[in-house]
Order: sequence, then C-alpha cells, then structure tokens
Amino acid sequence: MKQETGLYLVLMSVHGLIRGSDLELGRDADTGGQTLYVVELARALAQRPEVGRVDLITRLIRDPRVAEDYAAPEEYLADAPKVRIIRVPAGPGDYLPKEQLWDHLDSFSDHALDHIRQTGLPLALVHSHYADAGYVGMRLSHQLGVPLVHTGHSLGRVKRQRLLANGESAKIIESKYALSRRIRVEEEVLAASSLVVVSTQDEIETQYGLYDWADPQRMMVIPPGVNLERFGPGLADEEPPIATELRRFLQRPEKPAILAISRPDERKNIATLVRAYGTNPELRAHANLVIIAGNREDIRDMDAGSRQVLTELLLLIDRYDLYGKVAYPRHHQSQDVPDLYRWAAKNGGVFINPALTEPFGLTLIEAAACGLPILATEDGGPKDIIRACQNGELVNPLDANAIGTQLLALIIDRSRWRRFAENGIRGVRAHYTWPTHVAQYLNALRALTPSTHLLTQEVGSQVVAYSLQADRMLLIDLTLLKGQRDTPAFQELTRQLRRRSQVAFGLVSDQPR
Repeated sequence: MKQETGLYLVLMSVHGLIRGSDLELGRDADTGGQTLYVVELARALAQRPEVGRVDLITRLIRDPRVAEDYAAPEEYLADAPKVRIIRVPAGPGDYLPKEQLWDHLDSFSDHALDHIRQTGLPLALVHSHYADAGYVGMRLSHQLGVPLVHTGHSLGRVKRQRLLANGESAKIIESKYALSRRIRVEEEVLAASSLVVVSTQDEIETQYGLYDWADPQRMMVIPPGVNLERFGPGLADEEPPIATELRRFLQRPEKPAILAISRPDERKNIATLVRAYGTNPELRAHANLVIIAGNREDIRDMDAGSRQVLTELLLLIDRYDLYGKVAYPRHHQSQDVPDLYRWAAKNGGVFINPALTEPFGLTLIEAAACGLPILATEDGGPKDIIRACQNGELVNPLDANAIGTQLLALIIDRSRWRRFAENGIRGVRAHYTWPTHVAQYLNALRALTPSTHLLTQEVGSQVVAYSLQADRMLLIDLTLLKGQRDTPAFQELTRQLRRRSQVAFGLVSDQPR
C-alpha cells in the first residue's frame, strides 16, 4: 500500500465544467457557483497540514464544443500540489446537462471506486456536492465503509416550489427537470449522510425543512469563503481591461454602475432588474446598469433557457430605450470579475442579486470584499450575509418598483454608501474566508461520533482514517423472506433499512449458494 501522510479526502462534483483555473462561470446553468466552491474548497483543504491529499472527482468530457482540458483524466493544480482533479467516464463523451446524467451515475460511481482503490490510500471520507454526486457518494460510502458528507447547493423541492409559483405546470416541470427522481435521491442522501454542510441557517429551516429525512442535528452551518488574494479593494486610479469593453455600451461610463453578475437563468430574475431600472427615470439619470450574464457567441445557438432570458433582456432594453445606459458584454474572463467589482466600487455603484431565491450568494461576498455595497434578494442566504456584514439591504425580488427605489436611495446617500462599503470589507474578512471555513469543516469532522463516523489515530507521523458505519446489525433467516417481496411487511422492512444508515443487514441460510 502506498504511504502518504495526512488524511485522504475525496470531493465529488459530477456535472458542469470543472478545471483548476479560468473557470467558465456562467457559461450555462450547470457551471455556476458550485464549480467555484468545490475547486476553492479543495485548494483550502490542501493548505492544512493534517490533510495529505484531496481528489476532486468529476466527469470526463470529450466534446469539440468545450475545451480539451475537460478530457484530461488527471489535472494537477500548480498552486496546490496536494490537489488532483480526477475525471472519469460516465456515459457518452458529450457535454450533457445534469438532467441527462442520471442514467450514467452508476458508471461514474464504478470508475470513481476503481480510482480510489488504485491510490492505495486509506480514504477518510467522501464529500458529495449536489444530488447527482450524492447518489454516487452513497454508493461509495457503503462500498468503502467511510462516512458521507454532503452539500446540496440547491434542492429539488425548493426548485419545484418556485417553478409552480411562477405558473409552470407540474407536467412540464417534471419533463424538463426530472425533479421526482432528484428529490427521491435527495431524501436518500439525507438519510445516509453523516454530516450535511449548509451555508446558512435559512437553508436548514426553510429549504431542508421541506424534506422528510432532513435531520438538523446532522447539519452544520459553515459559510463558504472568498479568495482574498483575488477579491479586495483596489487602487483609486486602476482602470481594468474590462472597462474598455463596457465603454462601448455607455454614453456616460463615469456614472455609478448598478452591477449584476449571474448566468442567464430565469431564476436569476434579470428581467425584473431591467424593469426596475427602465421604469425609474431618476435612477436612469443617476446610474448605469451593467449586466454580466455569462458568455455567448450567438444567442440562437444557446440552450432554450439561456436563449429565452437573453432575448427578453434585449427586448426590455429596446422597450425602455435604454441604449447608452445598459452594458451587456458578450464575453468576460474569470480574471475580469474582481476588476468589475472594484470598477463599480470606484464609481460609487452597487452590486445587486435579485434572484427569485438564492441558497447563499458567493458573488455577494466577493463584491463586499472589494468594497462594493450590495442589495440582495430576501429569499435565502443573503439574509445571513447582510446580517453578518451590515453592508447592504434586502429586496423583494418580485417588486420591481421597490427595487428601483432602493437602488436610487443607496446611490444618492453617499454617507450610507461609504458605511456599507467599509462594513463589507471588514465583515468578509471576519466571517467569510476559506481558512475559517476549512477550520470549521475539519472541526466538524473530528466531532462526528465514533460509532458511526470518522475516527483518526496517529501512527508515527501518519494520520490513518477509518470508520464504523453501523451501531447494530439485523440478521434474518432467508426462509422467512421467501415469497414475501410483495407484502407490506417486506416493503416496510426495505424502506426502513434504506433510511437507517446505522443498521447493518444480513441474511442467514443453511442452503448452498
């Protein structure tokens, strides 16, 4: 067996486009904040001396529509030598949306299991991200006898609730998103997880509260961090390259900018923001609107959801005659994002996240770290951020008039603007850094009870991790189950065993196999 000091941790994130640098955030609905989260988490864990190796396992993609980077079976991170991004096959090589990956997850799981065994290292735990990885994580947890840690990022029941409230039919929602399957897996993952990591208390109460097998005792609020080497206040005379692109759109680029950054997704509620700006003449006189909605070549070639959002954006700009006042560049790079926040702060602007619901909001703490005050949806995690940092206000994402009024009031009130800007910088450094996140994360792992979770012991300079997955065992004579599969008693037994991860099950028989 290969010897390597420290804990061996596996992070699992199946969908989207994941690589070590230049993440294509906002390219589509599957490549958003979750991809940034898992890469930054892997980097931060690797900085800890008790961690020996972190493997981030994702899907291998061979598709001419995406970069060749995603076809490399293994990627080493130059700035984090303990981290490897491992890509394994799952179905066809094409880049597929997450809704089409369910039938390929068993294949993904088998390849991931083979990789983990080939390392020859004692695995400490599997940490799955989103429901699809949760399904894989459950299998690996049981096969390898290690605890499962899970982060949902977004939840199927919450999504279905919002879509129904917006008037979509249940039949169309199911055909489009396969939410019944996702929700069933989410319930099973919650029952099987030793620890569920959430970003906010609101996530526990209002989102996981919709699930039958959510157990708050096994949940811990550990907010994500922000990379302070990238995100921080800039110098007053800095003029970033992206500003040249924005000037193409704006008649008076020196005016304060209302900045929004998100992927072109209906749930991000970009249309309401444009209405809020377009229907408020005083706001239009005082500020520009800058919308960074992913990258695009030809809107006609994008997926239906993105195409609809961007088409509506252009129609609203035309309806309210916002030419020269709204910037909506076709392209931006990952390195442009910190510059955008700093540029907007320099101009006395505001960052806004008007999403219909937001589990956390990484862009909010990025903007805050750069000294940019924020307005954010009152639905979800932003409540915790604004409560902790005191750097902005909540908005009703369905009330365009109120959003416009609040934006104008903050831009005009320079004293309040400066207070929010300073509070944001201090608050992020106090509450939302990756070292703080990882310290809480590792403490949570140590606190898991020995009977069911992670155990560690020192052997020389090496930390060896192992786990016990059951605190009781049920043995049943095989003859008692013959012909019983369709009975209510057998179905109830099966249901209870699936939901009780601490019970081991075995069959006893004197019959030859």
